[in-house]
Amino acid sequence: MARTLHRLSATFVRSALKGTSKPGRYADGGNLALRVQEGGAASWTFEYVRAGQRRELGLGSAGVVGLAEARARAAQFRADLASGIAPTTARARTQASIGLTFKQAAEKYLASKVAALKNDKHKAQWRTTLETYAYPYFGDLDVKRIDTPHVLAALEPIWLAKNETASRVRGRVERILAWATVNKHRVGDNPARWRGHLSEALASPAQAKKVQHHAALPYSDLPKFLDELTRQSGFGASALQFSILTATRTGEVLGARWGEFDLRQKIWVIPAERMKAGKEHRVPLSETAMAVLTQMGELASQEGTAFVFPGAKPGTSLSNMAMLTTLRRMGRSDLTVHGFRSTFRDWAGQETHHPREVIEHALAHQLKDKAEAAYARGDLLRKRAHLMQDWASYVSRNA
Repeated sequence: MARTLHRLSATFVRSALKGTSKPGRYADGGNLALRVQEGGAASWTFEYVRAGQRRELGLGSAGVVGLAEARARAAQFRADLASGIAPTTARARTQASIGLTFKQAAEKYLASKVAALKNDKHKAQWRTTLETYAYPYFGDLDVKRIDTPHVLAALEPIWLAKNETASRVRGRVERILAWATVNKHRVGDNPARWRGHLSEALASPAQAKKVQHHAALPYSDLPKFLDELTRQSGFGASALQFSILTATRTGEVLGARWGEFDLRQKIWVIPAERMKAGKEHRVPLSETAMAVLTQMGELASQEGTAFVFPGAKPGTSLSNMAMLTTLRRMGRSDLTVHGFRSTFRDWAGQETHHPREVIEHALAHQLKDKAEAAYARGDLLRKRAHLMQDWASYVSRNA
């Protein structure tokens, strides 16, 4: 049976951008198509029929909008169609909205409800999960127009792989929409409610996979991988390289601002509100990591951006999908960005004599043993600096 969705591969998109594919229209399925022109120009279009007329909506150049991001945008527009809403650009949708957008409602809810939470970690997680998993699908949509297909479009891609996170996102979306209803910004049933509604469309949390190990590259293969990565172009490749060299999380890298760095001391200070554990984390920078920053700094001086890895729009950071898109462009869709932290942990534990507590601090892990945690009151910065330099030397040995 022919595939109806995801017909194209990252390899084919790369060949189109290199100009080695024949010009023409290539369907990915689900209303998404890639238009290839002579000379390596390729762009995404969302094609649909409304009121008996065939229409197309441009989603951007394939060199800027990756395959995964194009599919995510197409899923959002299919959700719009299912709700009887004509797909449109986020900007036009915001301008056409005469009410409150979901993003605006979320900010009001965060200010009135979440601000009262005592745990700073939980406050940060609320905003981060919404920005990552909800806003890309319906953040700019008027709350009164949000319906079940929109919510499902956001939840289905992560429901099995990240069920705990997905369940939290669902609950948070439900509470924000409930707030919007109480404050007269929308009417009707809550499309994010679970019992008797989404429970009929999604697997129960008990049935969903509770643990999804992040695909990790064996550390013996990493020097060769990093050598290939350094040959890739784009901010996504630079961000991924920096993430590997610092053993940090995706969100920590993408949100990095120049004001967080002491380049003279070679230290990156990630503020508590951007850390998973809600605690400030100091990252010692190896010479190789500093080289990546130097390269990005040359761009920052030209563009005047606050973000180390800037997005396409002024004042924004790189897209959440940028590093994954880089992996797929390299033909490594079997890997995840987070998995490189596991690679680092395996290497440090099996190939070095660095103490366990130093390694755990490097990963910003909270020590489970209370006695051990009490003993290691500092952040072991000097010892971690030696660890990270050893790591950089190991992964860069093919350079």
